Amino acid sequence: MSAEHVDTVVIGAGVVGLAVARALALAGREVMVLEALEAFGTQTSARNSEVIHAGIYYPQDSLKARLCVRGRQMLYDYCAERGVPHRRCGKLIVATSESQIDELRAIRQRAAANGVGDLPWLTRAQAQALEPALQCHAALLSPSTGIVDSHGLMLSLLGDLENAGGLLALQSPVESMAVVAHAPATIEIVMGGGAAGTKLAARWVVNAAGLQAPALAARTNGLDARHVPRAWFAKGNYFTLSGRAPFGRLIYPVPEPGGLGVHLTLDLGGQAKFGPDVQWVDASEDLQVDPARGDAFYAEVRRYWPGLPDDALQPGYAGIRPKISGPGEAAADFLIQGPRDHGVGGLVNLFGIESPGLTSCLALAEQVVALVGRP
Repeated sequence: MSAEHVDTVVIGAGVVGLAVARALALAGREVMVLEALEAFGTQTSARNSEVIHAGIYYPQDSLKARLCVRGRQMLYDYCAERGVPHRRCGKLIVATSESQIDELRAIRQRAAANGVGDLPWLTRAQAQALEPALQCHAALLSPSTGIVDSHGLMLSLLGDLENAGGLLALQSPVESMAVVAHAPATIEIVMGGGAAGTKLAARWVVNAAGLQAPALAARTNGLDARHVPRAWFAKGNYFTLSGRAPFGRLIYPVPEPGGLGVHLTLDLGGQAKFGPDVQWVDASEDLQVDPARGDAFYAEVRRYWPGLPDDALQPGYAGIRPKISGPGEAAADFLIQGPRDHGVGGLVNLFGIESPGLTSCLALAEQVVALVGRP
């Protein structure tokens, strides 16, 4: 069977895949997005806190730090221009014990090194003046943190992509890929599902498959296995609050290993949710929330909100972080892997695009366009 030729294929229609595809289409490339499921953005992009991060926590000069800071401003500008629902609500990072104050100071220094200088230090009294229900020893105020309607954002990105001539093909899983030519590079894509056996030949392929990106890379004939990181799945469970929370800002404790702790976030309607925790799992499909985990949530939340009523938390939803570092390891940076890294012309792999991937999506797209170039 002869293969249909497409200039550029993006695999994965989450927020990052759609942002990348949009940017490539606006740069003049013919773009097709392949999504395995029946709708776009139903996995990690739909199962997170929907927070626009300021860029506070990440190591200096890391991709996470640089792309979060740049992506945050790009995202605020984009949402304002396109009318995507969002709110710059701010957040408080709180030390719930004297022993955490030094870590809070370290967070402030790390943020300043990343170019995030708008983190005023608040005493207990100053923090409680902003949020009377809060209990803490000290806090940092991050006015640049916000929330966004992630589905509305993805709808807008998809609209831009289609207006620029790009296509989205749903229920189009990729079975395997292979390097079939080198001058110019051509990658053959073998489809699965209802299109099993159908082949596409692309000049460029961007693997933005999120949780499945390492597995897809492992099924790419011609890509050396040493360039494929192991996938780790860190499940984050969320519990929702029955009733209305007495907070107008997001509340984050000092981070814990593997995540940012059980924090309080608000959606655009004011509904409060708590999470995510960190639960290492073996499969990306493990999305059930165990109600028994709520016991630990009560204990964590009451460290900063002692007034949380009994029986107020209900199991909400869970998401999986697409990590490439495992339990006990330092958190890996985003891995944007192009031909100079792995030697395969025409292939870009995006690995470990966990938080702050949503905030960074437009800046990540810029990076990919710089690798791929204009036609």
